[in-house]
Amino acid sequence: MSKVTSRSEADRLGRRGSYRLGGLGMPGPGRPDPPSAFRPSFVPPQHRGSALGWLLAATLGILLIAAGAMFGLWFMPFLLGLAAGVAMRWGQWRLRVTIPAVLIMAAAGWALALWAAALRGMPLGPTARTIAQVAGLPAAAALIVGITLAVSVVQGLAGLWLGRALAPRPARD
Repeated sequence: MSKVTSRSEADRLGRRGSYRLGGLGMPGPGRPDPPSAFRPSFVPPQHRGSALGWLLAATLGILLIAAGAMFGLWFMPFLLGLAAGVAMRWGQWRLRVTIPAVLIMAAAGWALALWAAALRGMPLGPTARTIAQVAGLPAAAALIVGITLAVSVVQGLAGLWLGRALAPRPARD
């Protein structure tokens, strides 16, 4: 079976513009405009809040992670990463700024907690060597401390990703 075509359609065949390739029809009022072309900008972005305020927030984050680690809240880097992801959207900070900030906060917070435990006289080195032997790793305390800091960094980055995904994007001008 073939579709019956009108004479006007047959007359248009072979003429310029008659096929309307690349679109299904004229754009109507309900269709969104196509995305605008990317224009690179070398102007630094305008951030909300002062640099001193963000530095104080990062210091507070380090202290909160350290306090959480001392009280057994091992998931505190994730929570602070989550808060940083939401604050990143609010402050319009880029990932190249917030990723190193979360890395430093998570690693420094747990390092501060481990250092404070060592200063109080807890046997941190022998405990780390025992954990390494049980795990089948070389008996080096520095390796286990490094793995502990790496786990806290991964938690912080996972929280940053989730906070960035959950926070709404700011409206563009």
